[in-house]
Amino acid sequence: MLDEASLVADLSELLSDRQVLSGAAARRAYDCDAYTIQRRHPDVVVFPHSTEDVQNVVRFCVRNDVPFTPRGAGTGLSGGALPAEGGVVISLTRMRRILEVDIESRVMKAEAGCPNISLTRAVAEWNLHFAPDPSSQTVCTLGGNISENSGGPHTLKYGVTTDHILGITLVDVHGEIREFGGKVAGFPGIDLIGLIVGSEGTFGVVTEAWVRLTPNPSVIRTLLASFRTARAATQTVSDIIAAGILPAAMEFMDGSVVEAVEAAFNTGLPRNVGALLLIECDGDESAIAEIERTKQIAQRNDALTIEVSSDETQRAKLWTARKKGIGALGRLAPSMVTHDGVIPRSKLPEVLEFVYGVAAEKGLRVANIFHAGDGNLHPIFLFDDRKPEDVVAVVEAGERVMRRCIAEGGSVTGEHGIGVEKIDLLAEMFSPEDLSLQEDIRAVFNPGSLCNPGKVLPSQKSCVEVKLRSRPIPV
Repeated sequence: MLDEASLVADLSELLSDRQVLSGAAARRAYDCDAYTIQRRHPDVVVFPHSTEDVQNVVRFCVRNDVPFTPRGAGTGLSGGALPAEGGVVISLTRMRRILEVDIESRVMKAEAGCPNISLTRAVAEWNLHFAPDPSSQTVCTLGGNISENSGGPHTLKYGVTTDHILGITLVDVHGEIREFGGKVAGFPGIDLIGLIVGSEGTFGVVTEAWVRLTPNPSVIRTLLASFRTARAATQTVSDIIAAGILPAAMEFMDGSVVEAVEAAFNTGLPRNVGALLLIECDGDESAIAEIERTKQIAQRNDALTIEVSSDETQRAKLWTARKKGIGALGRLAPSMVTHDGVIPRSKLPEVLEFVYGVAAEKGLRVANIFHAGDGNLHPIFLFDDRKPEDVVAVVEAGERVMRRCIAEGGSVTGEHGIGVEKIDLLAEMFSPEDLSLQEDIRAVFNPGSLCNPGKVLPSQKSCVEVKLRSRPIPV
């Protein structure tokens, strides 16, 4: 492979000096995503301005046998944007244009580097929005959402990213520009978009997409209830779904999240509680009746306090804990790992108790904030990454929780992806024959090992090392 100096010179000539980043600071800044336990330095980072720029970079990498890794905002939580074999990181963050908006058809075409929230803001005046809403939606990008098939609080009712993607422009692993789907739904043939969405950047580099826009609901009601125990809150979740109510969102936050949010923002949340539930019903006037039924169920489960929004200002206040909860946890520990598993909703009470038990056994603190309505667990283990024993404990705790999810008939990921974090666990979910079939499908799009190597499938295991950020890292 070319050395760093040659890569910088050649790519600067191919693009421009302002589109190429190298040096020690760049290597440190792009050696991981939000899953910080595992890391690997890139040799160089490039910032294409167009699909053609991406094509030229990919063709250059293929000619010179250089690994390349697509990257959005770096908010991923499983190491999907980590450059597992070094090489070139292709950052799409300068491709932020909205290319076309068709209000009558309720569709939009945008570049992959557009922040998620920008899509909604662009059509807000027409009372439309882009429904997938990851917690990082102010910074995470459309391309990253597509790669990980991201979810968010409102996907309980509205679905994950794949439900809102109509067409994709992809620079494939050979540097050819491919178009899949388009402006309208229901293109004939095999659903290749369904394969690309969630492929974690291993099928090529997504550069543009047609997205479906969703009308804003005419009525929204939000409820925030506090409970003495996490079990009472999770039982409420099960009872609401069993009653045939489908909220737009149903979010769980435990006492550690409440503690952190109040320390940071002093919003007036009830203190010394075991858990909060944030529940939102929307649609037409029926949402008012749904939130009332939800309130009654919460009361039957001994809710300590219940507050229902009466206007948009109060609704925004009730969402504060959920929107700012993960960031506020930085007050409780210097480092955190956010895991992502899925279980049947009926298993929430006992599995959540299992999570707390594992944390206690490993000497860790854990905070839980997750999409309770679809059984999507997000235990956040808090630790100090300067202590090697803490890192080992966090990895072991996470694996135990994920194995419990598998045992309950669930999954090791609901929206964060496999990346490098869970590549070993995938073999515990699928048989060798199932994994072989997935490898065959991947090989149709990516028969080589240059495009985002070392990700998702166990056969693509990389040489990524577990390192501590405080240790000297060679540059």
